[in-house]
Amino acid sequence: MNADTRRLTLALMFGAVCHGSFAIGVGLMMYHLFFGLSHGWGAVPWPYAGFANLVLLLQFPVIHSLLLTGKGREILALLGPDKRLSTTLFAMIAAIQLALLFAFWTPSGIILWQATGVAFWLMCTLYAASWGFLMLAIVQSGFQLQSGMLGWFAMARGRDPKFPDMPTRGLYRIIRQPIYAGFALTLWTMPTYTPDQLVLAVIWTGYCVIGPLHKEKRFSNIYGDRFRNFQKRVPYWLPFPRKSRDDKA
Repeated sequence: MNADTRRLTLALMFGAVCHGSFAIGVGLMMYHLFFGLSHGWGAVPWPYAGFANLVLLLQFPVIHSLLLTGKGREILALLGPDKRLSTTLFAMIAAIQLALLFAFWTPSGIILWQATGVAFWLMCTLYAASWGFLMLAIVQSGFQLQSGMLGWFAMARGRDPKFPDMPTRGLYRIIRQPIYAGFALTLWTMPTYTPDQLVLAVIWTGYCVIGPLHKEKRFSNIYGDRFRNFQKRVPYWLPFPRKSRDDKA
């Protein structure tokens, strides 16, 4: 096997594992959130299940945030056979983290609220809309980057990854962090509410509010005044209208 064939084979293998992991992780998240984590497959006995669930709950935001730091990106570049796979590995790791959480969560067995009748279909509609919002935000921010395709596809072509420009169109005209907002919406719009779901929703919503601050600092360093002007023009997380200078005068 020559070098080009080996490179292409490795790239395709990493791409297949990445997108397979992505589909499984997101699929498990969609399924288990819909039922308020009441259908989790974990079997840790209580009260130890509380600690096990907490570890599963925190591992995603902690590792996800660490891998987004400069040191984390250096580690990602060293994990694979080619540094161009770092974005692919990042998406793969995130997907595996989601799969672990939702597959091995031990449910409390308590149902706080179960929508029925019209309320059930209303919540189903809101849940589907939340996922639609999240997927649209992912596409508009650069689908290749967010899905992990950017790295393995660049390696397969023998080129360096070309990162997408700072997103400013579509949902990014309304708020600066639509991915985090959409992610949070999926945590609150299911037709089944449980203590499990509420703990997850509260902690992860907090992460969705605080987590992007590091991303904004990184964007400010990369794009400079262009991003700072974007910050002044577009709200952070909620679509509250910004006052113009004339309004403040």
